[in-house]
Amino acid sequence: MLSPLILLSAVINGLMTGAVYALVALGLTLIYGVLHIINFAHGALLSAALFAAFLAWQKLGLDPYIAAFALAPLFFALGYALQRFVIGPASHADDRNMLLVTLGLAVLIENGLLYEFHADTRTVELAYGFKSIDLGFTFVAVSRLISFVAVFAVALVLWLIMTLTDTGKAIRAVAREKLGAELSGIEVAHIYAVTFGLGTACVAIAACLLIPNYYANPSAGNAFVLIAFTIVVLGGMGSVPGALIGGLVIGVVESLGGFFFGESLGQVGIFLIFIVVLLVRPRGLFGASA
Repeated sequence: MLSPLILLSAVINGLMTGAVYALVALGLTLIYGVLHIINFAHGALLSAALFAAFLAWQKLGLDPYIAAFALAPLFFALGYALQRFVIGPASHADDRNMLLVTLGLAVLIENGLLYEFHADTRTVELAYGFKSIDLGFTFVAVSRLISFVAVFAVALVLWLIMTLTDTGKAIRAVAREKLGAELSGIEVAHIYAVTFGLGTACVAIAACLLIPNYYANPSAGNAFVLIAFTIVVLGGMGSVPGALIGGLVIGVVESLGGFFFGESLGQVGIFLIFIVVLLVRPRGLFGASA
């Protein structure tokens, strides 16, 4: 008979992993909620951010958690520029073209990383990398606990931006009714770019939280985005709370699946949930259209 403490340990492990999944999904659902497209470049941007975090540690000696404060605004600017000067103009306001442009960007970024860094993986070695906290019935890695707390801090900051600032109100207005927002004087192209920048900044922070326990590789981001897309569908397309809760749920499902069926089959439960949600509740848990 399985001990409840062992199962609780697996759940805690899943919550730690799911929090970072949620942050990746947060950027994806934010972009969908306003631009109404799936950003195919999301995974490639995550791979680029992982290399940026690695280089900040290797060249500048910056702890990845400290580097997040520099990389978040840097990737916000990158995301803003990509949407304002590349994706927007190249798509000619056609959502189908926008999908193709982001797919093209994903290919360019991934192959650019492959050319520069080859297929080798890079990792960082931190002094506290193997330190853990004893909870009595299980051990929690310090780095993963920091990531868990940081994700909720980022979600809180994003919520404050969306609810208390004029820019956040403009983003919500454009997401609800683009034409009405435009007629009221909101510059839609600017809001699109700001939203894309915020989504890309979330990716940069996620990379800084991942790199102490993960690795940088030109295609590393793709696996996370596949899971993030499942989270977005589970929580509801465009729902920020849905992305956060969905990420935690998916993290726990993956952890328990790996515990019962082995690590190689741990993600089977994730995609079973994906199929069931599409069949039973295609609008997601929080009611947004999927």
